[in-house]
Amino acid sequence: MTPREAAHYQVLRLIEEQPEISQRELARTLGVSLGKTHYLLKALLDKGLVKADNFRRSDNKLAYAYLLTPSGIAAKLELTRAFLRLKEGEYQAAREEIARLRKELDATIAPTEPDMPARKAG
Repeated sequence: MTPREAAHYQVLRLIEEQPEISQRELARTLGVSLGKTHYLLKALLDKGLVKADNFRRSDNKLAYAYLLTPSGIAAKLELTRAFLRLKEGEYQAAREEIARLRKELDATIAPTEPDMPARKAG
């Protein structure tokens, strides 16, 4: 999964969960600039994965509700599968690294038996 695909997945997931999320809130949640958020949303709109509907907020400002299109739902599903594979791979790699580190520690700091002399190298 490329960084762009990961970003698109995050945007699609957040839009699905909170259709009335503003670009500013989206940027804050994603931890990216407002400009990058606009760029990501525009790409998803251009691909037909998201549509924007106007609505009025309670504070009388015109805003948008972002909705996933049927293609957006399908794309999110594929991206979710890819993201899950990525995270499962990272999880497995972390488990293997933890096991390796534990083995290394056990070999390095293995306690000696009190009534047995320590082994000499040789």
